[in-house]
Amino acid sequence: MTGGSRDDEITRAALAGARGDAEATVAFIRATQRDVHRFLASLVGAREADDLAQETYLRALRSLPGFAGRSSGRTWLLSIARRTAADHVRGVVRRPRAAAEPDWDLLAERIPTLPGVDERVLLRELVLALDADRREAFVLTQMLDLSYADAAAVCGCPVGTIRSRVARARADLVAALNAEGLAAHPTAPHRTAR
Repeated sequence: MTGGSRDDEITRAALAGARGDAEATVAFIRATQRDVHRFLASLVGAREADDLAQETYLRALRSLPGFAGRSSGRTWLLSIARRTAADHVRGVVRRPRAAAEPDWDLLAERIPTLPGVDERVLLRELVLALDADRREAFVLTQMLDLSYADAAAVCGCPVGTIRSRVARARADLVAALNAEGLAAHPTAPHRTAR
């Protein structure tokens, strides 16, 4: 299923759920669970992601009757997830975590093979070193395949800001690979327009 048709299906399920269709609500949750968990893990870490995913769905289900489809169902839900994560971070009394924990296996599939390098470890370190705003935009667009417009809606900023953050994240990643002496490899990632 392509991203657009998947988003359309998710939005239809959310709209039907908003009208009280319990089966559609279950389908909406099932279709979005993985994205919500991966996004939350990239923001706050894998340990907190399970609890925050539950909190996200509690908030979403309370708000679902008001969902009018002005954005895709997935975008709407990821916006709720982002606010849930932000509320969690604000409420944490202990020292904030310095690193998030995205789905490294999935991210590693998106970079080329580099001889003698564990791509998951390298990618984890490089992505975690990104500025939080750049990391968030990168994960949304490159890992969760959201469009720039949808990522902007999730982050509550202009599309141009998302484009800039992703471009800068890519440049930071290429610079980090250059610093490691890996970007000269023929399969190293090149900056591409999206």
